[in-house]
Amino acid sequence: MVAEKVLDMEKCPWDAQVNLVLTDNEEIKRVNTEFRGIERATDVLSFPMLPFETPADYSVAEDDESCFDLDSGELLLGDIMISAERAAAQAEEYGHSVKREFCFLVAHSMLHLLGYDHMTPEEAADMEARQAKALEELGITR
Repeated sequence: MVAEKVLDMEKCPWDAQVNLVLTDNEEIKRVNTEFRGIERATDVLSFPMLPFETPADYSVAEDDESCFDLDSGELLLGDIMISAERAAAQAEEYGHSVKREFCFLVAHSMLHLLGYDHMTPEEAADMEARQAKALEELGITR
């Protein structure tokens, strides 16, 4: 539901495929260390498949059949890995439901899969606004 909302908001022209992995702190720490060189657990990791130069500019996939699942025709966006342990702890820390925390993490990660980032204050503000809008439109509040 959250992934679909983000895809709709970002005007994805195709059905899309995303792999979601729920794991624990130990495994996400291992993956974070292996792929990012950061030796600590984190809440969510995103592994985009498409080399977006501009966020949500789907022209990158238009003429490249390797961007699509050959059986379903769906756009292959990538993988999301969430630490269920960390999500539950953060929900308690922030004083909202575990459902809201998972939905927030999925929205955040979906934006990463679509080429958004938060390396500058402007990028962070843009991502935060998009995440908030998706959750608000779905009625998922704190």
